Amino acid sequence: MSRRIASHGASRRAFLRGLGVCVALPTLESFGPARALAAAARPGETASGMPLRMGFVAFPNGSNYERWKPKGEGRDYTPNETFAPMAALREKFQIITNLAHDAANDWGDGPGDHARSGATFLTGAHAWKARGAQLRLGISVDQVAAAQVGGMTRIDSLQLGTESSKLYGACDTGYACAYQYNLSWASATTPLPPEPNPRVLFEKLFGGVPGPDREAALRRRMEGRKSVLDFVLEDARSLRKSLGRNDRAKVDEYLAGVRKLEEQIQKHERFRLPDAPLAPPAGIPEGHGEHVDLMYDLMAIAFQTDSTRVVSFCVAPEGSNRPLPELNITEGHHYLTHHAGDVEKRKKVGIIERWYMERFARFLAKLDAMQDADGSTVLDNAMIVYGCAIGDGNRHNHDQLPVALAGRGGGTLNPGRHVLLRDAAPMTNLYAAMLDRMGVRAERVGDSTGRLEDI
Repeated sequence: MSRRIASHGASRRAFLRGLGVCVALPTLESFGPARALAAAARPGETASGMPLRMGFVAFPNGSNYERWKPKGEGRDYTPNETFAPMAALREKFQIITNLAHDAANDWGDGPGDHARSGATFLTGAHAWKARGAQLRLGISVDQVAAAQVGGMTRIDSLQLGTESSKLYGACDTGYACAYQYNLSWASATTPLPPEPNPRVLFEKLFGGVPGPDREAALRRRMEGRKSVLDFVLEDARSLRKSLGRNDRAKVDEYLAGVRKLEEQIQKHERFRLPDAPLAPPAGIPEGHGEHVDLMYDLMAIAFQTDSTRVVSFCVAPEGSNRPLPELNITEGHHYLTHHAGDVEKRKKVGIIERWYMERFARFLAKLDAMQDADGSTVLDNAMIVYGCAIGDGNRHNHDQLPVALAGRGGGTLNPGRHVLLRDAAPMTNLYAAMLDRMGVRAERVGDSTGRLEDI
């Protein structure tokens, strides 16, 4: 069978290969850590040699803060309405209040809070009103991590979204669209557009090395409605012979999940074979909720298979005015956040926020059901930020930010609490602390002034 030893990772990685496809497998006991557990952890891994994953999920337009902020602090806190979908996961995340993104404030360049918030969320840098070649921001925290741990995986990092990026033109009150639509920045002048198409991401994860074989395999699958798994059956049979009972069951369950995910994508495709090889196919669900869930599923499987250890996901870009007919809400989200105290508008904003939280809770539950080779779960070995660079959507403030941190960070985080900071702290202090736990060297991140100690 086709298998390789990861050149930089702590454990051996198994792959199923076929013509034009490459199906990475989750961590398995049969190919577990090849070193003593007492050995010092390397960057991007836990003390037991499992992959340590880092994710950043951004939602738009701030929060209905009185529905977000918990009552009390520490482990005895009472979660507010927005967190009701997270009840079963209470010991898997922590809520951190009194974080701020000062760089999203008006520093003399006028209105444009949504553009600045999108730009600042992962960079901690201030966006100035400029266009095209004058773009200047800063490297984002995910790319600081990817630069040092990305070489341990097939994909340095993934950027996910639900809308196509805009790199040119002016958007929010004269700000370059690139600021508002791109969370991740490889450098001060290079945004990394999020990918909204589930098929494109699926092919990146399972399509093998780009080239004639991959293009031919994709064409054959599309023409015959075949699965990537049809191309690796021989390798899968060979693999099973070398696995123990637990790993065989784990692989069977995983492959069934891959097929289910593939079927979901196929359901939404209106594919016509392109004249040019690998022209981007249609495949984006019409319903926003199904689209968000599908992107979360791809993010989860990327972490499970250690295809990447760094992901950013924008569930909707800042300033998004998307109506949500699946919630019987016909007004735009952004419009509703400017409620000026209107009870009905605030109620609808609360419904939207809780709905997004349901999507996030579903994702975390999926990670917590994925077992790593050491008996822990993928969520145990992850650090996932969920938040926004606007505090209250009506006020457009950039302090008292709505932020949750999920996962145990491979045993380095202390979830199950409400962490109420006594003094406002830069959001980037949280990022710097996460990079430390990732084993990534970074003197600072954006406007960070230190490390957030109590997480």
